[in-house]
Amino acid sequence: MADDLGDDWWENQPAGAASSPEASDGEGGGDAETMQQETAPVPVLPKKTKQPTECFLVQPKETKEDATKTRKRRKKKITDILAKSEPKPGTPEDLQKLMKDYYSSSRSVIELEELKLPDSCFLKANDLTHSLSSYLKEICPKWVKLRKNHTEKKSVLMLIICSSAIRALELIRSMTAFRGDSKVMKLFAKHIKVQEQVKLLEKRAVHLGVGTPGRIKELIKQGGLNLNPLKFLVFDWNWRDQKLRRMMDIPEIKKEVFELLEMGVLSLCKSESLKLGLF
Repeated sequence: MADDLGDDWWENQPAGAASSPEASDGEGGGDAETMQQETAPVPVLPKKTKQPTECFLVQPKETKEDATKTRKRRKKKITDILAKSEPKPGTPEDLQKLMKDYYSSSRSVIELEELKLPDSCFLKANDLTHSLSSYLKEICPKWVKLRKNHTEKKSVLMLIICSSAIRALELIRSMTAFRGDSKVMKLFAKHIKVQEQVKLLEKRAVHLGVGTPGRIKELIKQGGLNLNPLKFLVFDWNWRDQKLRRMMDIPEIKKEVFELLEMGVLSLCKSESLKLGLF
């Protein structure tokens, strides 16, 4: 059969099949399939659309130093400003202004005018050069004579008002040179009951009382302390605590001081029988 096909058949066969006609049924056929597979076009896959990626802003880590600075900024208060400013002695005008500001929202103009203290009731203020004893000697040079003539119980000749029991004890210790043989009484709430203080005031005449406005108010309410014989009322005005607060910078103390003033102190000042001092 190969002879019948002739030369034309051999010429027309592909190179892989030229050895024999049977090659197309054997190994040659496999090679042809392999070539077809190799030359077959590969389908083009659709391009994947690129998904948008999320963007995160990474904040720099806060160091301890930064945190401290932030806390300091947040906690900045009036005490921070006072720490950098020079201390100024209190004046009668300071007390008058505080009273006006405190009552302005609850009192009428006429009532505010009635609360105003006469200038004549104020003693010389401390210029920050005095100790307590030297200041008291200056404002009350005739103290020895006054205390000798004072025999009335449930009363005192001089009241010194401060912000705390601890401060009251400090003031009592610092006034030794002034008080001499005067009877001094602690008028604060720490470790002392009101009834005990009332009994002590009923037993004997007391010349000096040192304490907090809250306890002094309570003694007046319960009838244990009569203000009529009182001649001097001194505020521990310029002293500052660890937070650099004066007594009138503490809202609770300021409230109690003004309430105390309305419990007979203002009327005594206006009658000029009571003098006010700012230590």
